[in-house]
Amino acid sequence: MVTRIVAINNLRRFIGTDLSEIAPDYGISPFSNGKQNKGWKGLTLERLAGLSNSNKQAPNGLGFELKSTSFRLVNDVWKPKETCAITMINPMSLTGTSFFESHCWEKMKSLIFCAVSWNGSQNCSSVLLEVQSFDFLEDSTLLAEIKEDYDTIRNKCITSGFNSLTGKDGKWIQARTKGSGHGSTSRAFYARKQLIEEIINLHI
Repeated sequence: MVTRIVAINNLRRFIGTDLSEIAPDYGISPFSNGKQNKGWKGLTLERLAGLSNSNKQAPNGLGFELKSTSFRLVNDVWKPKETCAITMINPMSLTGTSFFESHCWEKMKSLIFCAVSWNGSQNCSSVLLEVQSFDFLEDSTLLAEIKEDYDTIRNKCITSGFNSLTGKDGKWIQARTKGSGHGSTSRAFYARKQLIEEIINLHI
């Protein structure tokens, strides 16, 4: 059984390893048709975690999801390259569900963040820097502030409507448009870069 803890322990054995050097061992190519294959890091991390193509979720309700998050060096300090999608937002579910009963919270609890180095779109070298679960047990203040973000976004949706939600709302999480094209109305919860940095706590 590949549980959340087993997956984390499996992955942590590869911290400091360049994923591009071991991806071919699993039949995964970093490049496809002359371009970097966007999903190759995630597929490689799944295999390192002990998952196969048919076993991406642990049994007995012990589900988890791997999130590959790119970090780049800024003044010799590793910083998240971008925000991280958590889950799509259903307007009715958002307005009718408190934070600790929400799909957003359930999804956040299931995440295993894998920090990988980013060296440019044409450079497939990517070292696994750190592996961390979304665990707030040691920081109740952070959890309270994330709940406050959710409550703010939820109340705004109730009072001003779903289309009023923007990426400006929330200190740690935000609700912004997701999807291609101008005028997209779908929205998703995202972890801001500062939240990713807080979770990973990558000071190396």
